Amino acid sequence: MAQNLTAEQTPLVADLSEPATDSRLADVRVGVVTFPGTLDDRDAARAVEIAGGTAVPLWYADKDLNGVDAVILPGGFSYGDYLRAGAIARFAPLMDRIVDAANAREGMPVLGICNGFQVLTEAHLLPGSMIKNEQLKFICRDQALRVENTDTAWTGRFEQGQTIVVPLKNQDGQYVADQRTLDELEAEHRVVFRYAGGNPNGSRNDIAGITNARGNVVGLMPHPEHAVEPGFGADLSGSGPVQMRQGTDGLDVFVSALEHLLR
Repeated sequence: MAQNLTAEQTPLVADLSEPATDSRLADVRVGVVTFPGTLDDRDAARAVEIAGGTAVPLWYADKDLNGVDAVILPGGFSYGDYLRAGAIARFAPLMDRIVDAANAREGMPVLGICNGFQVLTEAHLLPGSMIKNEQLKFICRDQALRVENTDTAWTGRFEQGQTIVVPLKNQDGQYVADQRTLDELEAEHRVVFRYAGGNPNGSRNDIAGITNARGNVVGLMPHPEHAVEPGFGADLSGSGPVQMRQGTDGLDVFVSALEHLLR
């Protein structure tokens, strides 16, 4: 029989009324872009808010970035993934502003998650490309990742070699590149996340996420925004056993960027 709890007894999940550890984080404005077919924009915005920042919705047809300090391209199926995943979204009006901001002297931090990673490769902010998973099937599961690079705008809170677990869900998640590009990524320490405990989609060198040479642009296939909130996260954690849906390893991706922008 279900137990009736009073309002005071009911546990709060991700109580956003609680102030962030550093109140200055709220001054950091992170734009979250919505394309036609985007699915995870609200999840990414909520991750920013839980991390302590201010999420700013951006529409693909906007002409400017509305004064944001960083940008997230969330997951989904922009334009239905027609032609290639991310190929049409790359030509959205707002992408020109994002490319300019990422390549500017200040180097705006940009994070592409899943479909957002695909858009970043199509926009040539990151090298390589994404193709169908080698099994030719959609994959959805909690996925262990090894953190390979903590020097980017989005990974400063992690430790080198740390294992985290976040959800993975994609069908065009196989990262490919020519051998020269792969050698450059490895030599320049630009692989940010690598699949651990097995490669789910055939990505070259077990690559789950990469960065540009400056470290301000990061793309990854798994979804850290789905592992930020107890009760709605992963069933596993790199730090040890957790109860069902209690894994929040992805939160530090967003906190890292906020703290980076305060420096």
